Amino acid sequence: MTVTSQAGVERRSIDVIPDAERHGRASSQFTLWFGANMQITAIVDGALAVVFGADALWAIIGLLIGNLAGGVVMALHSAQGPRLGLPQMISSRAQFGVYGAALPLVLVVLLYLGFASTGAVLAGQAVGEVLGVPRTAGIVVFGALTAVVATLGYRYIHLLGRVATVVGILGFGYLAVRLFTQYDVGALIGVKPFDAVTFLLAISLGAGWQLTFGPYVADYSRYLPRDTPERATFHATLWGTVIGSQWSMTFGALLAAIPAGPGVRFLDAQVGFLGQLAGVGAVAVAIYLVIVVGKLTVNTLNAYGGFMCLLTTISAFTGAARVSRLGRVLFVCGFLLISVLIAVLASRDFLTNFRDFILVLLTVFTPWSAVNLVDYYLVSRERVDVPAVYDPDGRYGRWNPVALVSYLVGIGVQVPFLAQAMYTGPLAEALGGADISWLVGLAVTAAVYYPWARRTARPPAEMIYPPGTVTEAATTR
Repeated sequence: MTVTSQAGVERRSIDVIPDAERHGRASSQFTLWFGANMQITAIVDGALAVVFGADALWAIIGLLIGNLAGGVVMALHSAQGPRLGLPQMISSRAQFGVYGAALPLVLVVLLYLGFASTGAVLAGQAVGEVLGVPRTAGIVVFGALTAVVATLGYRYIHLLGRVATVVGILGFGYLAVRLFTQYDVGALIGVKPFDAVTFLLAISLGAGWQLTFGPYVADYSRYLPRDTPERATFHATLWGTVIGSQWSMTFGALLAAIPAGPGVRFLDAQVGFLGQLAGVGAVAVAIYLVIVVGKLTVNTLNAYGGFMCLLTTISAFTGAARVSRLGRVLFVCGFLLISVLIAVLASRDFLTNFRDFILVLLTVFTPWSAVNLVDYYLVSRERVDVPAVYDPDGRYGRWNPVALVSYLVGIGVQVPFLAQAMYTGPLAEALGGADISWLVGLAVTAAVYYPWARRTARPPAEMIYPPGTVTEAATTR
């Protein structure tokens, strides 16, 4: 009974995927990440650049630069999945140690909770419009839908991604047509002069959006056959996530630039405005359903990733490599219950809080990405002792001070460059309020970790897999 033949709940969790259970093509990564980004929270993320002062044209250009830069980092993580057959955060034990990986894991769980909660706020409004129920009831219904798909697992998540791709193209394509026919879009761009501070904010919003996928992106490529070319996985992931997110963010930047007038403004009621833009009656209901499908896709990724990270953290200290199906249901439902409660109690100052949330996450995850990618591609050169990531007494040990210190240095060095509502660092002030902390975090972390790890790391001479997971055919590439 394997994942490829089982029609119910996914059997695997944080254990290695054997070759006999591998399936699919790299193109599945395109539809998953395209569908996950064709959704309303990405639209809001694009709108933020305009909300906080950028001209729509320069916001769109900045968002594209950020999406490309962050997307490359994210896709490099994805390319690890087929070769390792491991969830992303389990594989990070090869850098941080079996226990040491728990430090970023805790922060990753908070990331997933934050995104799941903010997503539920918007999706709950759409569900409420469709069913004619209050926002709170809509959030609860949406949480229940997410729990079902996340519990079923990998195969159903990819199926939902394909559905979301088709639905997103149709729904948001229709809204784009409505935007260009109902408004003078040409009058929305070039209104303000170029401003370096808001341009850098747009880049950071795009990059931050992509970088926050890094800690779980390989979870959705790990079932691909081991001989899947890394280049194919990389490009399918990169262009799926960049095209989907840039489409959504460009749409959001244009919506935010629409001047005040009669009716609902996008900045005041994001879901309501899209319904108004769509028209009345059944068409508006159809657009609300498009919003729900898009948010369901990405919130399922958050719930599934949260489940993986919680299990990874606990298993570091218990030694367990798998969880029962009942345990899986309890993990997922517990995670989503917390996210629903946060969504219900969320502040109504949604846009400001969401921007700060995205930028804070950058300070946490850029150093993690730098350590993981530098180690995997430059230090270990894609050679990992997979059984050792489950053994605290194995090659990678309990704690790796080299990675942990580099990670903490990478967080600390960003503080003077932060420019947020609650705190603006002195170097950010010297730059006129521009936040380049994520660039500093990537560069400094890599510069600290690489030479240090080159002297101390003990990568295996070749990939080592658990017995019985590799077939004869898969060993010859």
